[in-house]
Amino acid sequence: MPKAYVFTRYGGPETEALTDVERPAPGPGQLLVAVRAAGVNPVDWKLRGGFRRPGESAERVFPAVFGSEAAGVVEEVGAGVTGFAVGDAVFGNTVDGGYAEYALLRADQAAHKPAGLSFTDAATLPVAAATAYDGVRQLDLPEGATLLVTGAGGGVGSAAVQIARAFGAKVVGVASESKKDFVESLGAVHVPGGPGLAERVRAAVPEGVDAVYDLVGEETLAEAATLLADRTRLITAGAPPETVAELGGSRVARARTAAVLDAVADLVLRGALNPHVTRTFPLDRAEEALRAVEDGHARGKIVIEVSA
Repeated sequence: MPKAYVFTRYGGPETEALTDVERPAPGPGQLLVAVRAAGVNPVDWKLRGGFRRPGESAERVFPAVFGSEAAGVVEEVGAGVTGFAVGDAVFGNTVDGGYAEYALLRADQAAHKPAGLSFTDAATLPVAAATAYDGVRQLDLPEGATLLVTGAGGGVGSAAVQIARAFGAKVVGVASESKKDFVESLGAVHVPGGPGLAERVRAAVPEGVDAVYDLVGEETLAEAATLLADRTRLITAGAPPETVAELGGSRVARARTAAVLDAVADLVLRGALNPHVTRTFPLDRAEEALRAVEDGHARGKIVIEVSA
């Protein structure tokens, strides 16, 4: 039986296990993929703790496989799917997890992997890079505008910095001092996070910022909001809709389309976006991969690689 890394109930790391699972069968509109790589994201451990995505209402079935994005090779094609065939290399959003030897992808949220893009890099794009892309496009900033990105050292933040710069924006990246060199290597002006953030940003960019892309929430979001005269230029992927609405901003509107996946893959191929995969782990060390993200100190992206 194929292997998968799962959580058996809501809770902490004690609920996790590498176990045998049934090979999934693709339903209508789905692809069964032999996984080659799966991206690791903060939402993975948050779901284990009971977090529900906006609009998610169905009860979770246990054991639940970790992971929201994967890249691999199509093994079976579900009813009604067009444009994909067995043997195609693909990447996209998973239906029921991606830390596994086999996973289901939503065909309408999957794309063909270009030959010049590795499975490892492709597996980082459906969640982090696509979220970054959706947010930058939502802000629709004119060339030369200044964007403040909080959480700039993480997977989404580092992608947002690079994508915004590819679209001609100047970027100020908020991150810890330990990530200063990394943020500056992306082409952003680094500003440390924590209390007094707004004052430090004003000192770093006296001309001010035109928009804020928040990935942290809480006090960081509230303080960053004070930098904007136009709060419609405030978006977040790090706080609930009601929280950012109270500040006059909005959540990132996710497109979740193949067109977005194609766009971010093209940015990687053109050298405008580096996924910055800083560590990889085999499936039997998925616990270590998840801990590396859960402790909050990971730079860039962490990926689980699955042997062919």
